[in-house]
Amino acid sequence: METFFVKKILNNNVLIATGKDGVEVVLIGRGIGFGRQQGDSIVRDSVEKLFVLTDRSEQEQYKKLLPNIDDKTLKVIIQAVELIRGRVGETLNEHIHVGLTDHLVFAVNRIVRGLGIRNPFLLETKALYPFEYEVAEEVTKLINQSLTVALPPGETGFIALHIHSAIANKDVRDVSRHSELIAALIQMIETQLDVELDKESIDYMRLVRHIRYTIERVVRGEKVEEPDKIASLLKAEYPVCYNLSWKLIKVMQQTLKNPVYDAEAVYLTMHLQRIQTKMK
Repeated sequence: METFFVKKILNNNVLIATGKDGVEVVLIGRGIGFGRQQGDSIVRDSVEKLFVLTDRSEQEQYKKLLPNIDDKTLKVIIQAVELIRGRVGETLNEHIHVGLTDHLVFAVNRIVRGLGIRNPFLLETKALYPFEYEVAEEVTKLINQSLTVALPPGETGFIALHIHSAIANKDVRDVSRHSELIAALIQMIETQLDVELDKESIDYMRLVRHIRYTIERVVRGEKVEEPDKIASLLKAEYPVCYNLSWKLIKVMQQTLKNPVYDAEAVYLTMHLQRIQTKMK
């Protein structure tokens, strides 16, 4: 059974400890520092909902955040991460402690001062990551009730991105950039086809997910097979959608700085055509 020895108590909820191997870790948990002394041993299993930060740079960043957070707020944020871990039921990337803590402290302070921030890709986030968004709604509710603030839906979207980042082991900036790119592509589609997409519709969700998977394939350099003869057929039958799909692909190439295979234009044209037909 893993045992840690208390080296320094930072506050009621965070302490520095060493393992049997002498390696320093940051232990995070509600009330974990309360009543403990230097040198005390902590058996990992005896502390319910304990988080261990092992990465050196994550530890340093987390320690730098602590002086700016009051005990009550930190306790609620730790509770929020517990909630996420409980709902996700799998290991989260430990950066969530730094990323989400930093984000929430900043968000709560902004709201208290009456400075809301608009989330320009909220609807795309909701369509892309429905499970993460659902968990983020629970987190928002917990924060709002516990700290008597009113985080708006836009913040729920940002929290969902942090959750997705921790599940998928991706940098939250990449997740954010991809959501931003999708929002820009959707805007282009609406302008070029002169339509206003119903952001709650199943077709919209399908389109957003298709674009997301395209982006992920491009980032991984993965090739999709091109259906035989269908490209020339689509080009002749649906020139508007075909040309638009190439415009979208050029934007993806420029933004992601990766080549996009021709076959992607075929699949994208099919999605655009379905939307155009339904909107008529």
